[in-house]
Amino acid sequence: MNTDFQKILTEISQLRSNLYQKDFLLTWEKNDDEIKQILLVAEALKYLRDNNISSRCFDSGLAVSIFRDQSTRTRFSYASAVNLLGLQLQDFDESKSQVSHGETLRETANMISFLTEIIGIRDDKYLGIGNNYMKEIGKALDDGFKQKVLPQRPGIINLQCDVDHPTQSLSDLLHIKNYFGSLENLKGKRIAMTWAYSPSYGKPLSVPQGIIGLLTRFGMDVQLAYPEGFELLPEVTDLAKKQTKQSGGLFTITASMEEAYRNADIVYSKSWAPMHIMKKRTELLIMNKDEDLKKLENEGLNYNAKFTNWECTDKLMKLTKNGSALYMHCLPADITGVSCKTGEVQKEVFEKYRIQTYIEAGYKPFIIASMILNDKFKNPGNLLKSFIERPSNSRMISDN
Repeated sequence: MNTDFQKILTEISQLRSNLYQKDFLLTWEKNDDEIKQILLVAEALKYLRDNNISSRCFDSGLAVSIFRDQSTRTRFSYASAVNLLGLQLQDFDESKSQVSHGETLRETANMISFLTEIIGIRDDKYLGIGNNYMKEIGKALDDGFKQKVLPQRPGIINLQCDVDHPTQSLSDLLHIKNYFGSLENLKGKRIAMTWAYSPSYGKPLSVPQGIIGLLTRFGMDVQLAYPEGFELLPEVTDLAKKQTKQSGGLFTITASMEEAYRNADIVYSKSWAPMHIMKKRTELLIMNKDEDLKKLENEGLNYNAKFTNWECTDKLMKLTKNGSALYMHCLPADITGVSCKTGEVQKEVFEKYRIQTYIEAGYKPFIIASMILNDKFKNPGNLLKSFIERPSNSRMISDN
């Protein structure tokens, strides 16, 4: 057995975690060992995939996806993850269901779950709705399993909500862990999590909230920067402050992009919507005021346009540590002169770090697969070991 793979198994065996049959909705609901276990299992699965060793642990069963917002990376990462483990993907499209005919959320949750092992949900557009929707699905599944309607209780994975984007932030964490060598090496490293201008409307707050809600646990110096009106949910910033005290790191909020970039080891410049716009959008949605929602979009675009100078540029990057900080983005980035006239990042900067952002995104299938495996199997270390030891373990037949 490869020594690196054996080391992963040893580290997993030493962790105090309880991820079995537990939904993954927010990173801060999991303890440090559970976060580490998600990373370690993801790395083990990547090792198996890279070495043509099958990690299929399901002979049958569905993995249902519910995307209530558009997606490329997360949608395909989820599909790749469930295939890696041997599950069949089924996308739940509300427009093709009986929801429009009055089917209740409780009924829908049970009807899609008879032979379902996992449900991945993306519901990120409206403050106060997405995370609650996931919890309501969970309650319906608990009831269905308790009443013996369902032979098993499917797990739920948050593929992005209004509060957190755990598959993204954990992919980001795994990326910087490997970039800097270890989680221990992240202590003291400065990350600038800054707002950036975008010519689009209503981007969720969950990416920056996911970053400050996770990276403050590892002793990092987290610099959060945004213009007036773009504050994050106070409960998440309060959480970040609390976790910083526990980890020995720093957490600072500033209205200066330059200040956040100065001596940064990592920069993560990403647009999100103004808080007042997001709150108003939810109110209009509940009242079914479609025309007012269109007017609100223009209001949001006009407010964004006040801050077109909030852009990741080569000049700003020179303020970072040795002028060579790692640039990160969840993608797609609004690239000035490429995807838009003026955007989040200068095209020269993005092109310099483009491959690194692709590598960053490439961890997501393994993070999602790890979440599934940890939810469905009580001893993931033993399961991973069995993949190596079973007689027929090739992912595909070699033609050599």
